[in-house]
Amino acid sequence: MTGSRHPQFHLICLGIVLAAGAWGLYWIPQRALESAGMTGGWGTIAQFSGCVIILAPVAIWRWRKCQQTGLDLPLIGLCMGGGIVCYANSFLLTDVIRALILFYMLPVWATLIEVVFIGKRPGWRRVISLPMSVAGVWIVIGQDVGLPFPQNAGDWIALLGGAMFAAGAARTEVSQIEGMFPTMFSFFFYGTIFAGLQSWFLASELGPLPALEIWIALSPWFLLICVGFFIPTMIIVAWAPERIGTGLMSILFLSELLFGTASAALWAGEPFGWREVIGSSLLLLAGIIEVALTPNEKQ
Repeated sequence: MTGSRHPQFHLICLGIVLAAGAWGLYWIPQRALESAGMTGGWGTIAQFSGCVIILAPVAIWRWRKCQQTGLDLPLIGLCMGGGIVCYANSFLLTDVIRALILFYMLPVWATLIEVVFIGKRPGWRRVISLPMSVAGVWIVIGQDVGLPFPQNAGDWIALLGGAMFAAGAARTEVSQIEGMFPTMFSFFFYGTIFAGLQSWFLASELGPLPALEIWIALSPWFLLICVGFFIPTMIIVAWAPERIGTGLMSILFLSELLFGTASAALWAGEPFGWREVIGSSLLLLAGIIEVALTPNEKQ
């Protein structure tokens, strides 16, 4: 599938890099919430449902105006929202490194979906950038893991999360959606439902429900995360696939690892050596190949 490249192609690509970079820093508020008594699993549910509450007035207004709200996009919402929930909760069941590697098979899933279901030809840039990006992920975070075959429930959840997110993004690429709000609201609404259902299966891993005092004390921080992080980044993610393609978006999304690795080295004292330098360079080069060498076509 070919067509004219979006006139704001480079700006959208930059937006995806910045949004992914914000996700790479997401570990900072998550650690703060956990230290305050909110486990990662319950925090995920609170943040998704908080975004639904914040966006609900807009959804009601759009519904009254007979405009699309996103409730009619359950497949997109369950795939994209559920994919991120799987990613977040996989850390409760497996090693962080294994969860990262298996979720960030995302570009592989995205390219396969584009070829099989959308009918796109990957092109020579993808043939080069895809192995380069996967190798970069492997070098940065996979040196002590061995071959990334799923070995436990957390591994499978992380792998499933990447596939689901790629499928949802690809669906937005081919769907007729009125602006970015329906995709965004669908993401949070159906993601909240998915998180609630998954929490029933992961009850022991989530731990006991935090006390009401903790919820009240942390509610301003949840509001800040929803308004300052989740909603702005999802605006970009919801808007990008239709305009630059799911495969390219998934490769640019790997910049999360660059920001995450660098921030962990700066503020958490984690190592940043030759592996991180080489792996990060491969990820950057893969993104440059895709963006700078993309001709005047959509993908």
